[in-house]
Amino acid sequence: MTLRSRILVLLSALAVLAAVALASVLHASARAERRDHTQAGGPKVTPGTVTLTAPGHMVFRNMAWGPHRDELTTVPVSAPAGPRTASGVKCLRFYAAAGTGVCLQAVHGPVSDTYRALILDANLHTKARYDVPGIPSRARVSPTGHYAAWTEFVGGDSYAGTNFSTRTAIADTRAGTLIPSLETFRIIRDGRPYQAADVNFWGVTFAPDDRTFYATLATKGSTYLVRGDLHTRTVTTLHSNVECPSLSPDGTRIAYKKRVKGLPKDAPWRLYVLDLRTMHETPLAETRSVDDQAVWKNPHTVVYALPGDYGADLYEVPANGTGRARLVSVSAVSEVFVP
Repeated sequence: MTLRSRILVLLSALAVLAAVALASVLHASARAERRDHTQAGGPKVTPGTVTLTAPGHMVFRNMAWGPHRDELTTVPVSAPAGPRTASGVKCLRFYAAAGTGVCLQAVHGPVSDTYRALILDANLHTKARYDVPGIPSRARVSPTGHYAAWTEFVGGDSYAGTNFSTRTAIADTRAGTLIPSLETFRIIRDGRPYQAADVNFWGVTFAPDDRTFYATLATKGSTYLVRGDLHTRTVTTLHSNVECPSLSPDGTRIAYKKRVKGLPKDAPWRLYVLDLRTMHETPLAETRSVDDQAVWKNPHTVVYALPGDYGADLYEVPANGTGRARLVSVSAVSEVFVP
């Protein structure tokens, strides 16, 4: 190869490298521009005071990018898309009632993360903390604030398949005692005592009597709605194919996700409401697959999360099967409505 040829090859290589470098710079600039635009055009989030007793407010985990991502934030229910007030308290899952909250947190370590459950007072101060031996999934507080429950994955990380294991705990927020696993409860299935090594529970929802709760029981490839009794430490099956139940404010209906035949394995659910007196099921107008434990905004409306650009967005739909789904708030999850 002549000297001139070598120089031409070198110049060509330098040109290619310069083009690659320029493309990288432009790509990074475009990403930064999109990120800045998202922050500027998305919900405004500022630090402030967040309480669990401010009437007419929604408290939730903020998913918008920025310094307040994952913090508990609040907005008026009447303006869910308005400016958000951030608390500084970060949660992966959250729920609250009667001025008591439960916050499932990640504790970031040098090698891996661990998890914990915090019991919060109305001003988000920690009253108690418990180790959580898996990835947080669901959280609930009883209407009186007396009990808190949470579910974590201890094997697998998705409800869509069958290869997963969960553990559900219930804490007495007043006495400070803990039921580490509902698997210690006696099971009555179809009127008879039942035992199996593959039993899993998840998705607790409480009645206001500080005794009764509902949850999902899974065993032998099937799921059941169970009614639990905290005094007798017993659960009784009521209805099949029920996951992540949510009790209505009047205690007569359960909103839940139901597996529907013919849907994709990774998106198998539709939202339903079950009348506990008649066991009649009503499909709701949301036609997308919902992997969430819905929340009752009021006696007529349920709210739930669906995947969004920055994690999750909140939608609502009438609880009687009419109407249509409506976007409530972007970049939000784990919502609570303060009466």
